[in-house]
Amino acid sequence: METYAVNNPAVVQKSFAPGARLIRQGDTIRHVYMILDGITKCYIAEDNGKDYIFEFLGKGEITGELEAINKGACLCNIEAITPVQAYAIPHSQFAALVQNNPTFNQLLLQELATRISQTCIRASYQQLYPLEYALLRLLTLEADQHLLLAKRDMAAYLGISVRSFNRTLKELRERNIMHTTGLHIDLTKQQLENILKRFEE
Repeated sequence: METYAVNNPAVVQKSFAPGARLIRQGDTIRHVYMILDGITKCYIAEDNGKDYIFEFLGKGEITGELEAINKGACLCNIEAITPVQAYAIPHSQFAALVQNNPTFNQLLLQELATRISQTCIRASYQQLYPLEYALLRLLTLEADQHLLLAKRDMAAYLGISVRSFNRTLKELRERNIMHTTGLHIDLTKQQLENILKRFEE
């Protein structure tokens, strides 16, 4: 998708520092954002003051597209975790690409399909398997993607309190699965896969 943004004078590149919001829940926005570099978290702020993170977006991913298509208010907050560079594409330009460019349309559909698939997979393992399994999967993803997530964000992503997160972490440390300090999995990749398979049986 980046090719379509680079050659368009109406598209501008923006920088966001960690903690800055690209999109604010409830606002009406005029741009779709295509992430060039960095990691963002997508979360819903609940009325009780708690946040629910439902995904992390990184390089090559797009956000704000649902609001552009539905012409409605933002469903969630999109906040930079690391320094983020993104293209801001005006809604009029985005709509023109969707209507007139089959290749862009196909890329957008693939992006949305991938996101739905990932959300379904995560929802299924959170419902079907113990919390330890979900936490190990998240920590594996974090290591593979070279992310550095705060405990609070990990707990919000798993839909639990920080207290429950710490209790689960303690249990994994007592079973010598996690290192005694930090969030490092103290196993080889094969050992970890064997543990995850046992959860899945």
